Amino acid sequence: MSPSTTAPQAPAFVMPVDLPKPPGLTWRVQSREPVGYDVNIVRGLLDPANPALARACGADGQHPTRCLVVVDDKVQALYGERVRAYLEAWHVESFWKVLPGDEEAKELESAVEVTEAMTAMGLLRRTEKIVAIGGGVVLDVAGFAASLYRRGVPYVRVPTTLLGQIDAGIGVKTGVNHGTHKNRLGTYYAPETALIDPEFLTTVDPRHIVNGLAEIIKMALVKDAALFELLEATVAGTGPQSLAAGGPVATEVISRAIAGMLDELEPNLWEQVLERSVDYGHTFSPSLELRADPPLLHGEAVAVDMAICVALAHRRGLLSAEDADRALRLMHTAGLPLAHPVFTAELLEEALRDAVKHRDGRQRMPLTEGIGQVRFVNDLTREELAGALEFVQVRAAALGGREDAELLAVAS
Repeated sequence: MSPSTTAPQAPAFVMPVDLPKPPGLTWRVQSREPVGYDVNIVRGLLDPANPALARACGADGQHPTRCLVVVDDKVQALYGERVRAYLEAWHVESFWKVLPGDEEAKELESAVEVTEAMTAMGLLRRTEKIVAIGGGVVLDVAGFAASLYRRGVPYVRVPTTLLGQIDAGIGVKTGVNHGTHKNRLGTYYAPETALIDPEFLTTVDPRHIVNGLAEIIKMALVKDAALFELLEATVAGTGPQSLAAGGPVATEVISRAIAGMLDELEPNLWEQVLERSVDYGHTFSPSLELRADPPLLHGEAVAVDMAICVALAHRRGLLSAEDADRALRLMHTAGLPLAHPVFTAELLEEALRDAVKHRDGRQRMPLTEGIGQVRFVNDLTREELAGALEFVQVRAAALGGREDAELLAVAS
């Protein structure tokens, strides 16, 4: 028999006890992106002698540049030729996308159309800008599209409505409606700058001036008692349309509203803190705004919501009868609705449940504690909502029927 050819077995490997253990397979990545943008009130924005808009587009008047202008149809009809002439004077080649400015156009498809316009012009990712000119719908749609395209391209906001100038045009939120939910799809994406020219307000429909006034009243109720008193004198004296006529009072009203809004937004741009005073009037109104037929404007729905909030605060003892009367009278005198047939107790409950989801499981409901201050509550009940609704319906009927009626004559 031949000798065995089996190879000898190697000794078993023994891990030395003093070697370090292999690293784990877990990494934590942290980064911060600074966000800064300018909000400027600039009169005569479309005057070719005014460089503000050109500089926002990256133009110097010497070297050619390009931009995509996203504009709503009404603004295009009123100001399209002036915008084109201005941009040509500054050697800016402009490509245009015209969108409807009403709420029905605030949908995902509109944002996709804007991205397709970017593709068609071959928008450069960092050096060429989108310039959104119009009301809140167009500003939100264009901003949303800008945040999505190539994961973010720069854009400039030029709000032309009162609501846009004191609210929709100066924050970082973008969004479109989805189903029966307002702004359900959206992003936080800051513009490079927001340019506010009060002269645009001279061509705004009176209803849209009142629409924007609702958000100014909101800021007055939750933050600025002096602004509330100024509004009382202005609305009762010269009327809400005086805000479109310019002048020192209109400038003070608009600038105080902008300052108050930015003061609330800046420390909490990404809404890490969900107790937000600027959510006042925005708990029930999203459900109402998309269901009312004929449709309500955003500020009109907010006013109906605020009236409920006034009733809730008064019935809880947070707001005196006199101040509740003042708040409801101001909204009514401004031309805003206080009630709506779609607003039932059932819809209020449904809207509050949806708001709880949006606010991470708690109501976080802002209510006025006096005029100019706010308190957050988390224990509103179905009975309270029904009582507040009845309260508002009675008072709205009294105001509508008799201007001199004592709004709070019947104790609640």
